[in-house]
Amino acid sequence: MISKKVEDRLNKQIELEGYSSQLYLSMASWAEKSGYNSTAKFLYAHAEEERLHMLKLFSYINDRGGHAIVPEIKMPPSEFDSVYDVFKQIYGHEVMISGSINDLVGVCVDERDFTTQNFLQWYVNEQIEEENLARNILDKLELLGDDKARLFLFERDLDSIIMQNNQTE
Repeated sequence: MISKKVEDRLNKQIELEGYSSQLYLSMASWAEKSGYNSTAKFLYAHAEEERLHMLKLFSYINDRGGHAIVPEIKMPPSEFDSVYDVFKQIYGHEVMISGSINDLVGVCVDERDFTTQNFLQWYVNEQIEEENLARNILDKLELLGDDKARLFLFERDLDSIIMQNNQTE
């Protein structure tokens, strides 16, 4: 059985994962309408991945005798200044998500809920990958600067990142 405190924090994490999915979906739409098709493809895939993270939490809460709650999710921004701006926001968002998961693990330790702590280890590891991926993409974009012609190369590189991710899943 899961404690009410852990259940409440897991439900808060559901809300954050749901917002992540909506944020990436919004970014994907902006990228697609702006002609950044590989960026859009990458972001649509990440929107779905975040949705799956949310659903994994739903199942866990209910499997442990709790009650997963469908949250109200605030509307994400729909306009962005540039592809660089998108990935800068993604990186900041992923760092925030990592902090939330780490706080949640801390609650599990305090509550002596080692089962949930163990379950959350997957999310801890996933966040290391998410932050690293966002940081690496941001680094590439910083190297390119504002040269729009170079964004073509970035789009091509992003296609290969998408293919690599699909092969490892």
